[in-house]
Amino acid sequence: MTDLVALRRELHRAPEVGLQLPKTQARLLRELEGLPLEVTTGAALTSITAVLRGGAHDGNGRVVLLRADMDALPVTEQTGLDYASTNGAMHACGHDLHMAMLVGAARHLSAQRDELPGDVVFMFQPGEEGNNGAGIMIDEGILEAAGRRADQAFALHVWAAHMPPGLFTSRPGTVMSTSGTLDVTIRGKGGHGSTPHLAKDPVPAMAEMITSLQVLVTRNVDVFDPAVITVGRVAAGTARNVIPATAEFNATIRAFSRETQDRVFELIGPLLSGIASAHGVEVDIDLERDYPATVNDEASVQLARRAVRDEFGDDRWADLAHPMNASEDFSRVLEAVPGAFLLYSAVAADADPATMENNHSPLARYDDSVLVDGAHLLAELARRSLRGEA
Repeated sequence: MTDLVALRRELHRAPEVGLQLPKTQARLLRELEGLPLEVTTGAALTSITAVLRGGAHDGNGRVVLLRADMDALPVTEQTGLDYASTNGAMHACGHDLHMAMLVGAARHLSAQRDELPGDVVFMFQPGEEGNNGAGIMIDEGILEAAGRRADQAFALHVWAAHMPPGLFTSRPGTVMSTSGTLDVTIRGKGGHGSTPHLAKDPVPAMAEMITSLQVLVTRNVDVFDPAVITVGRVAAGTARNVIPATAEFNATIRAFSRETQDRVFELIGPLLSGIASAHGVEVDIDLERDYPATVNDEASVQLARRAVRDEFGDDRWADLAHPMNASEDFSRVLEAVPGAFLLYSAVAADADPATMENNHSPLARYDDSVLVDGAHLLAELARRSLRGEA
């Protein structure tokens, strides 16, 4: 336990953002030294792939993949912890814990190598926070790293708030939403605020577009297969009495199915173009799909549920009532391989989950006590998967 805590805190002090995490990669490589692993690193990103060959099979055993993400966020930490980051980035989503837990699982399983009836692939992945690190690792062959395609895959993600301490949860089917981006620029004609009839004001057009996007969702999307469009950035003008020539806004789009995402994407262009035409302005629309929905395999969730209850007790598992409107690039792994994305509360035992800061907050805190059980569960999932219990 002590060394996992020390590793987690060392990683927390020196977070790196994006696809290139050289210091984080170097630290993890040192941690994996001496274990019976076949280790390779990424070409387009500073990933680590480590393969553990089980000794209880003839080369045709099952393959299970375990994922930990490595990157931090461009957030200035405000926790005041004695191991807080001071470099302007922060492990505000708990990826430092994920790395430490996967190292712990690698140790557990390496010690039992001769008993494993298959191979384990440890996936240390940069670029989860919006950089498609999983997709790049898939392109570089992570799913076939053992010489044959992974049969099953698991990822464990800590949560900083809202869940009782130490609770594991997930659900079959969709567990997290798709994500997409919308970037809009409205081009009109600038002028003086006192004579708007001589200009082509992009601001009213932008305002109508933003409100109409909300109506688009409520009147065109099934409430039982919902979507959310949130405009997070709006920009126009330099002075109160100047009509700007351009205005722009940026939005995120979430849905729980590809069908709903497709529907929303089909409607946005005609809607915004029509509003622009009515206002006599022009509009540039850039729509991009980021991640697909994270969809769990039912048998894999059942395996995880049994493992948690057997190892830690019935009270440590709860079925997730509905999907979460966040997105994950582990979704790309689960598109290709059956598996499960699991959530794990890292709220301290003496804290109120309702009042704790959530993931991505500069005040988010995660309790070190979850590291041992998290590492144990990852190893147990691998053991059960290799035995074909799913």
